[in-house]
Amino acid sequence: MSDKTTTPKTGFSHEKIETNNFLMIVLILLVIAIGGLVEIVPLFFQKSTTEAVKGVEPLKSLQLVGRDIYLREGCYNCHSQMIRPFRAETLRYGHYSVAGEFVYDHPFQWGSKRTGPDLHRVGGKYSDEWHRIHLNNPRDVVPESNMPGYAWLDKSMVDGATTATHMTALRRVGVPYTDAQIAAAPADVDGRTELDALVAYLQSLGLALK
Repeated sequence: MSDKTTTPKTGFSHEKIETNNFLMIVLILLVIAIGGLVEIVPLFFQKSTTEAVKGVEPLKSLQLVGRDIYLREGCYNCHSQMIRPFRAETLRYGHYSVAGEFVYDHPFQWGSKRTGPDLHRVGGKYSDEWHRIHLNNPRDVVPESNMPGYAWLDKSMVDGATTATHMTALRRVGVPYTDAQIAAAPADVDGRTELDALVAYLQSLGLALK
């Protein structure tokens, strides 16, 4: 009589997975994909993340141009637009940010880098003239600032034709711009400088919640 014990063979074992690199990679990717879908898909149907809070409206044409300039000049590299629900942050910046404020934002400007202050509730905090002086030479109003100046923005004119095209593209992803708003965009920004546009964008930030 033999003392040997035999382990039943199965068609699919841990050993087979762990010794087959390709199979292991495929299964890992499959698990990550399923886990990601379980985490992300419900958010598309959650009202708090898909419906705008009261008072939030799509950016007007000049403000939208200003947002494009904000992205082009890399302002997001030093300024976040995401106030976290911590007392230290709400005391300094105002009401913490909520998802419903960003439903028309494509892409989001949350960020995590704060070489400069968070800008989510900067709208209305300073006058237009303050912003113009600050963007021209930040040290004129904030002596310790290490922010570069953007004096050339006051010499560059806005292109209204591209604004209308951008609004049309945003409408395709859910921003409720009307035909009238898109048609009026070139006239709305005619004769305005990029500095005007950037100031208009900054003054629009975070006004829905106080």
